[in-house]
Amino acid sequence: MSAPTSGRAPEATFGAVPPADEVTAGWWRATGEHRLTVQTCGCGHTQHPPRALCTGCGATDLLTLAPTEGTGVVDSFTVVHRAPRPDLPTPYVVARVRLAEGPILLTRLEGAGVGKEPDSWRIGDPVSVAWHDLDDGRALPYFVPAVTGTDQHHREA
Repeated sequence: MSAPTSGRAPEATFGAVPPADEVTAGWWRATGEHRLTVQTCGCGHTQHPPRALCTGCGATDLLTLAPTEGTGVVDSFTVVHRAPRPDLPTPYVVARVRLAEGPILLTRLEGAGVGKEPDSWRIGDPVSVAWHDLDDGRALPYFVPAVTGTDQHHREA
């Protein structure tokens, strides 16, 4: 699932991006294909971000990456009006999104051209993943308002 990238450069929008390492390399490869994944363990636990061990059982050899639907709900958020660095444009929204599969992602929320202003987000708002492509072939996931059946009907009318 993908959406248009924003007009701002990802570096200006998101700041520095950490390099892939042996634990996160598979996750970053999937982002380059606009696939959002979570880490699962043979014990049934699901987690994000990818870690060297399962936070449910401690296993290190039963971890795999599994695809997600790329949908969730806003669990918590804050509107940032004073960026930590002067090159980050404000306001922007930092949020916890609970994926349909259960794990929580710390991410950005953007309106994606549907009139969603930073101060209009609400806890429980349904969201879906969108992507900012990076120059190195990876992509950063962020979330936009999910198009529901009601929203689609209003847009088509």
